[in-house]
Formats: sequence, C-alpha cells, structure tokens
Amino acid sequence: QLQLVESGGGLVQPGGSLRLSCTASGVTLDYYPIGWFRQAPGKEREGVSCISRSGGSTNYADSVKGRFTISRDNAKNTVYLQMNSLKPEDTAVYSCAALEVPITTMCPTPTTLAEYIEIWGQGTLVAVSS
Repeated sequence: QLQLVESGGGLVQPGGSLRLSCTASGVTLDYYPIGWFRQAPGKEREGVSCISRSGGSTNYADSVKGRFTISRDNAKNTVYLQMNSLKPEDTAVYSCAALEVPITTMCPTPTTLAEYIEIWGQGTLVAVSS
C-alpha cells in the first residue's frame, strides 16, 4: 500500500528557503501526479503545486508562483518542493498527495487538486517568522 511521508519543514526567517520532501513507500511513485497542499491555522486547505508523472509538466498557485519549485526524482521515489523568498503568510502545514487522474491528464489546476486526492501524507509544519 502506498504511503507518503513529508519532511523538511521547520522555522525559517522571512526571505529564507526550505526544501520539502515527499517520499513514497509501498508503490512506485511514478504512477501518480503529485500535489502539494498547505493549510494555515483557521484557513481552508490550498492547492500549492502539482507535478505530472514524468515531471515534464508543473503548475503553481498564484500565491507561490516564481518562489516555489516542484520537482521529482522517480528513481528515489521522492517529490520535492523548493521554497524560496518565504513570507510569513507561507506559514502552514504542508502535505503532499498522490493524485488519481485520467492517464491523459498531466496535472489538475491548483484550485482543483483536492478533488483528485488518492493518498495523503501526514504533513510537515513550515513556520516563517522573525
């Protein structure tokens, strides 16, 4: 059974960087597009980014475009989220999810990612504060 485990969260100052990892076990990850989500206290879950099965297609929420980069290493069964120029409003629990989409679909749009969640990870906390 596929399991996802996130890591790499922590406390960082505004303007700093973090790299989150989403590592799969149980099944090869390359069957799935992978989405990153975040949920801040008192706010709804937000789709942040998606990467296609091959890694050739990606998309980002407007709030992170130009600052975050999603990538994957299927040989390591891992997807990454490089977060640069972090802002206090990026503070949230970040989770990755394997997405169940038709084989012809690269990535759903960030606002619709949640509709396709097949398996969640447990999340990792990112706190941006001085």
